[in-house]
Amino acid sequence: MGVETIVLLVLAAVAVIVALHWIADRTGLPAAALLTLFGIAYSVLPGPNLELDPQLVLTVVLPPLLYSAALQSSLVDIRRNLRTVVSLSVALVLVTALLIGVGFSLFVAGATLAAGIAVGAAVAPPDPVAALAVGRRVGLPPRLVTLIQGEGLLNDATALTTLTVAVAAARGEAFSAWSALGEFLVAAAGGTAVGLVVAFAVRAARRWQRDPLTLNTLSLSTPFVAYLLGEQVHVSGVLAVVVAGLVVGHDNSRAVSGASRLQTRAVWGLVDYLLEGFVFLLIGQQLPAVIARLGEYATSTVVAAAAISVGGVLLIRPLWLVLTQSLPRSLHTRLGGGDDADPDPGAGRLSGREVVVLSWAGTRGVISLAAIFTLPLVTDSGAPFPDRDLLLFCTFLVVLVTLVGQGVTFAPLVRLLDLRADQADQARVRNEARAASVQAALARLDDLAAQRHEAVEDQAIASIRAQLEVRLERYRRRLDLLQHSEDGQIPFNPEYEAAVRVRRAVIEAEREELLRWRDAGQLPDEGLRMLERELDHEEGLLPSPRSQ
Repeated sequence: MGVETIVLLVLAAVAVIVALHWIADRTGLPAAALLTLFGIAYSVLPGPNLELDPQLVLTVVLPPLLYSAALQSSLVDIRRNLRTVVSLSVALVLVTALLIGVGFSLFVAGATLAAGIAVGAAVAPPDPVAALAVGRRVGLPPRLVTLIQGEGLLNDATALTTLTVAVAAARGEAFSAWSALGEFLVAAAGGTAVGLVVAFAVRAARRWQRDPLTLNTLSLSTPFVAYLLGEQVHVSGVLAVVVAGLVVGHDNSRAVSGASRLQTRAVWGLVDYLLEGFVFLLIGQQLPAVIARLGEYATSTVVAAAAISVGGVLLIRPLWLVLTQSLPRSLHTRLGGGDDADPDPGAGRLSGREVVVLSWAGTRGVISLAAIFTLPLVTDSGAPFPDRDLLLFCTFLVVLVTLVGQGVTFAPLVRLLDLRADQADQARVRNEARAASVQAALARLDDLAAQRHEAVEDQAIASIRAQLEVRLERYRRRLDLLQHSEDGQIPFNPEYEAAVRVRRAVIEAEREELLRWRDAGQLPDEGLRMLERELDHEEGLLPSPRSQ
């Protein structure tokens, strides 16, 4: 395939991604499902097709996606719900891999336990991208968002380590349960250590470098450094990326300037948009590869393997959630993720509706396909790897069923259960924090005035104080309004929304006048861009009134 053909394919893929996201925004359908279905449709047409290179996905695609997700996650919230996150991302992955492996060895003709555990490990970790995209759109409660995020960040390391052990056993290498457990613990502990080392190195580098472009370059490089370093020392590179992202993200507010944060968020937003789009298109295009050699298997064998894989993924997750949430209170505190009497309400038991929604949030994605495509073609004895083509088909089927089936029905399920965030409460917390920050600013202003700093004029202090007091009064009025919300929705405030519309109209008038100056030759383009950036930042301070 020539360079021009590759460039044309990439441009065509970008056009498809943009078009399908546009359709998704207007129909409410998940973009991930639309992209996957388009990839399947394209795969059966004549013309060039892309095959999934597992090493490319694991080395180039997965690290930035995981790192970006970790940067956007809350280390505080994950720590608060750590028991449930670990239960889902470690224990559930191991249980799913083991049970699917046992099912293969018992009900699929000729299948071995090791091969079954290999496919079980591949399909065990959910990819939360589709579920989170839909969940945020329908207003999923913050705790469920945290659990889905935390699980998606940590389960890949568990699954890939389990897969490595299963593949070693299937290839004929010596297997010991204790050695497998030791390998898993070393990979997890080592990956955590590498992630911390990389995170603290990034923190040190950001102390002496404040340039936004340099910091952005450092941010884009960090996930690859963490992953490659982890793989070089034979520990979990995936976990290293996640840990580095969580620690760096937690430190972002202190370590970098506002300009750097704005630029970094914009860049990572574009990286996520394009990489996720390419990934879901790539998933759909694997259809010919996974069904090409199924003819050598009996229909009953294919049906049994497919039923065990899909059924295991769909049934084990809700059963595990019900089990861990119904344990006795003493055991639940240790194993299930919180306790009703926990002083932190964010770490309590899940309700029945939350269990149902979390059960249906287990969409699988590219990590499952990339993992299963790493299966070797032959064992150590030179024989073909047992049932490799069947395992590829089962994994693809699980990804397709969950990504399309669960992805399309997730939003209707959340609406049916009426499980939405208390928007008024969230807005109340934000406004209380805003008011507290303004009060802190006024206190600092009093300190500066008391010091009678020569460089600070009384008029300047009075002007700043007046601006802060206006903001504080606005936040207090908003809090008074939010206190009277009864249905969890942000109350409609015509005066506030009218004021926001007026401010946007004023900014637009300023922008149009600047353009007239530029077009008349009175303002150079460089000056236009500088002044336009000031207006853009001011406009960015006017979020949607409904999210206040």
